[in-house]
Amino acid sequence: MTQIQLPAAVPPAAVPVVEAPSPHRRRSLARLAAQSSGATPASKLVYLCLTISVLLSAGPLYYMVVMASRPNSDITSVPPPLTPGDQLGPNISRVFANQDVMFGQAMVNSVLVAGVATISVVVLSALAGFAFAKLQFRGRNALLLIVIGTMMVPVQLGLVPLYMLMGKLGLAGTLPSALLPFLVSGFGVFMMRQYTAQAIPNELIEAARVDGASTFRIFFSVVFPILRPAAAVLGLLTFMERWNDFLWPYLTLDAEHPTVQVALSRLSGGYYTDQALVMAGTLLGTLPLVIVFIVFGRQIIGGIMQGGVKG
Repeated sequence: MTQIQLPAAVPPAAVPVVEAPSPHRRRSLARLAAQSSGATPASKLVYLCLTISVLLSAGPLYYMVVMASRPNSDITSVPPPLTPGDQLGPNISRVFANQDVMFGQAMVNSVLVAGVATISVVVLSALAGFAFAKLQFRGRNALLLIVIGTMMVPVQLGLVPLYMLMGKLGLAGTLPSALLPFLVSGFGVFMMRQYTAQAIPNELIEAARVDGASTFRIFFSVVFPILRPAAAVLGLLTFMERWNDFLWPYLTLDAEHPTVQVALSRLSGGYYTDQALVMAGTLLGTLPLVIVFIVFGRQIIGGIMQGGVKG
């Protein structure tokens, strides 16, 4: 009968003994783990480059505030002033009191034009992007090529036909003429189409259809909440574009319906230009953009980072 040889027992001295860390050591490890973010520590060169970038970006804005708070005589002084003065309130009051500029009405008009255009572009672009990305219909690719083709046409080529069209509609010189041609954007449609195709799986839409949801219900309840980061980025870009637009409002609007950029051009016109007044008006025209970025900044950064991870 075959005998089975059992392995000899390992002597206790050969077994490695792992000592538990002391309480002080455990607290140190826990503190290091809590403080660690997994990122590589930045070097002094990185901090130097970031500091220079911040100064180059925020420097003109700060100098605009300095000049807006100074009298016009300080603009050409040598060396130029580097600290804010005490004339910001009087300069802003003079901007709004200028009857030839109508800056208050211009601010209201720009808010209306940029706000309505932003909402329209975001909603219509999201609807069209969802349709191009997730719905099957005849001529989808051809229509998408036409939308992309509109992005290749310079805006300047359409100024004369647009002005003639506004005249035929009886809108020339009125505020709707500055808004109507920009209620939808080819770039917005293409951007939302690409984001929808990557961020929303087909299984999610099919599951909503199985539950009995209609196409519009699927869009507003399932798709659009996922598209919020991209919608925030598109909304900011559209608002900035419409707020900073000068050429088309200058051509189509009359003297009673200026926008901010047209009003600023009136401030800087004439034989004598009050630079402090221009700087105060420019500061007022910049504040809405800063407010919009602060309000939607988190979603905008989230959309950019999510797109970078997906890419």
